[in-house]
Formats: sequence, structure tokens, C-alpha cells
Amino acid sequence: MPTNPNLPGVTPPVPDDEHLLRQLGYQPELARRMSGFSNFAISFSIICILAGGITSFHLGLCSAGGASLGLGWPLACLFSLAVAATMAQVASTFPTAGGLYHWGSMLGGRACGWATAWFNLAGLVTVVAAVNAGTYDFATAAFGFAPSGIPAETVKAGVIVGMTLSQALLNHYGIRLTTRLTDLSGWLILGVATLMTVSLLMSTPHFEWSRLWTFTNFSGLPEGSPAFPRQNSLPWLFALGLMLPAYTITGFDASAHTSEETLDAAHNVPRGIVRSVWVSGLFGWVMIGALLLAAPDVAAGAAKGGEVVPWILRSTLGGAWAVTLLSGIVLAQFLCGLAAMTSASRMTFAFARDGGLPGSGWLRRVNPKTQSPSVAVWTTAGAGVAFTLFVPYSTIAAICTVLLYISYVLPVAAGFWAHGRTWTRFGPWQLGIWFRPLAAVSVAGCLFLLVIGVQPPNQLALYVVGGVAALLAVVWFGLERRRFRGPPRMTLSE
Repeated sequence: MPTNPNLPGVTPPVPDDEHLLRQLGYQPELARRMSGFSNFAISFSIICILAGGITSFHLGLCSAGGASLGLGWPLACLFSLAVAATMAQVASTFPTAGGLYHWGSMLGGRACGWATAWFNLAGLVTVVAAVNAGTYDFATAAFGFAPSGIPAETVKAGVIVGMTLSQALLNHYGIRLTTRLTDLSGWLILGVATLMTVSLLMSTPHFEWSRLWTFTNFSGLPEGSPAFPRQNSLPWLFALGLMLPAYTITGFDASAHTSEETLDAAHNVPRGIVRSVWVSGLFGWVMIGALLLAAPDVAAGAAKGGEVVPWILRSTLGGAWAVTLLSGIVLAQFLCGLAAMTSASRMTFAFARDGGLPGSGWLRRVNPKTQSPSVAVWTTAGAGVAFTLFVPYSTIAAICTVLLYISYVLPVAAGFWAHGRTWTRFGPWQLGIWFRPLAAVSVAGCLFLLVIGVQPPNQLALYVVGGVAALLAVVWFGLERRRFRGPPRMTLSE
């Protein structure tokens, strides 16, 4: 009896990229030049352990101490890997630039897809804002830059605007240039993280391994601007410290958003999603462990707050080599923002292509010379700048983490119910019987992340996320459910 190539566990033949895209109802418009490594590199660059893992290091340390880093990091990364694996299976079936929006529509209906798109787009825009704001804060802490004669907030706003516009300009000139820079970013992250880790370990005279699992209450530090308000519950502080790895391991949906620019997308996109998460999780764990072990004093480090990583490097490695590594970290953070801009602009383009945004006819335009969605690029840049100017870094980080993981699990939850029922056509990358259990873990973990992500001092995140959800509900039931039609084809089976 012949086997059914669409059953779980059986790999069907894969049509070529353009034919598969047309099967899903879209005409090829973007330049398809990204290799499998480039697709991995763009997600790896947005995750960027040298960005979130460094700029938010104090969030882990100032919660439950070393245990939040040594134990909390791998725990949260396992959750992220479950989310990534389930997303990868869906991406293999629907390799379009719409990514999660398209998946939500196909698996859960128009409302699910529309909500997924807005949560994802808002999350991606705030990622651009968070990365660039974090880069400025880290650079000033690392190099002691203090403007004279000009208000510090004015200087910060000007630098962040300049960074964002330069990232938009690079994206404006097309995926070829952006791909080369994100490929460079991938190697730069691995190189700097490895050199820093090895240097720290070689310079540490005595290893206090117990730091990696010791619970210490560092809430209320640093004084004057605490990472978390003073409290007595170590388990709750440990939970709050999970925001460090949760914020760092985000953005891996970029592999999906560049599907239409990736060769052999049905294979390479899911590989890029999963590989970027486990490589970042492993390298990041070793890197933050080395920082913790090399710190001259853990309590003194917690008291440094956001300046803790430059303090550790300068105290342990000395001047010139510390400055070199700090410079490499800042460059990697800038390229992280560049990759985030690429991902956000592709999501804007894809949603506008199906009429989901105000001014969609304008936003979906593709530059005929560069084959880049230039209007979407500049619009994304403007939105990112606006958000950065009004919200502090730690709150932006919490907001983007919550918004992104909501957008990740909406299509995954829809896939849980559709799998094997209405969804019977699968791509070549599959989890088989493991999809539904991992989908359940992903949804439960996202609900927990939502709770810890809106705790003080990030309570503003509750109002932003709640306001977004309420506004979406009003707009959907008041207007969009009658107007918005969703993707052109919504077929899950043969």
C-alpha cells in the first residue's frame, strides 16, 4: 500500500520555492538570495547574546543572584526551544514573509491571524527600540561618555535616532547588503563571545562554582534605581530573573519573515529557527557563567546595576583588551538592531500585502531596483524611534518580550487544535507526535511569562499590553472582521 506523504513523520517532496509560494497564493516579489546560514544568521543576530545577554545581565543578577544565571538561563532556554520547535514545523509548511501572521490565519482563522500580526508587529517594532536604547545605555556605561552643555536625554535621543535611521538606510538598499552584514554579525557574535569567555576564565584565579547555583536576595539593588523592588520571596525573585533569558532569546521569528528571500525555504527556515535558539542558549549560558565566575565580588556587581559587565571586564582583563571586547559588543548590538529592522519591515510588508494595515497599498510597495520593501522599512524605523523616546529601556524589553511570545504561541495554540484534523498537509520539517505536547508547554510558558513581564518596575508593560489587546478587540469587532479577508489561500489539506 503506498504511503501518504502528508502524514506526520513522512517527508513529502518539496516543490521549488517559487512554486510553493504560488501555491500559497502569492507572487514572488522579493529577491531570493539568502542561504541556509544567512537565514540562521539573521535570527541569531537578533537574539544576539551580546545584546540582551549583556545589557540585561543585571536583571538576572539583581533578582536571585547567581542562581538566576546558572539555573534560570538554561530553564528559560528550554522553554524557548519548545516554542521554536513548534514554530519550525509550521514554518516548514507555510514559508512566507508573513510568518506567524500567515500561520495564525491558516490554522486559526482570520481573527487569529489578524491578532497575531498586530502582536508580532508591535513586538518587532519594540525590539528595534529596545536594542538601540540598550546599545546606547551600554556604550555610555562602557566608555564613560558624558555630554557637556547638552541635556543627556537630548543626546541619547539624537544618537538613537541616528542609529535607527542608519539601519533603515542599510535595509533600504536591499537584502544583499543586509545579508552580508547579518552574516558578519553571526560570526562576530560567536567570535567576541568566545574570546570574552576564554579571556575571563583564563584570568579568574579561583573558581567559586557554587555561584552558579547560589540563591541570594539582591532585590532593591542598585540603590536609587533598583532592577526589582525590595522583597523577601526568593522563588518569586528567581521567576522575575527569568526575564533575562526570555528577553534575550527572542526574535527567532526573523527566519520566518525572510522566508521569501531564503533558498529552499521549507528546509532552511525551520532549521534557522531552531538552530539560532539552541546555539544562542548554549553559548549564552557559558558566556554569562564566565562573567559571573570572573566577577571580583557578586554583591558589588549587583550594586553596579547596568554597569556590571563593563566593571567585570575592566576589573578582570585590564584596559586595552577590555576596551577591544567592549567595542566588539557595541558593534554586535548595532548589527542586532539592523537585523531586527529587517525582520520588522518584512512583517509590515507581508501584512500590508493582504490589506491588514492602514495605508496597505503604500506600505506593500517594493523598490524595483533593490527588491526591498523600502516604504515598510522607513515606516518601521519611524515607529521604533517614537517608542524609544517615551519608554525606559527595561520596560521596553519587558513589553517586547511579552508581545513577541504572545504572537509566537497564538499560531502554535491554533496548530495544537488543527493538527491532524483540519491541518493535514505538512512540510518536510516535522515533530510528529511531539508537536502537540510541545505546543501545550509553549502556551503554558507564555502565560507565565505574561505574568512576570508586567511586574514592578515594569508595570507600564501591563498597561501597554492590555491596551493593545483591548484596542485590537474593539477594532476587530467594530471594523476588521467585516473588511479583512486574510491570506489569499487558506488550505491546510490536499
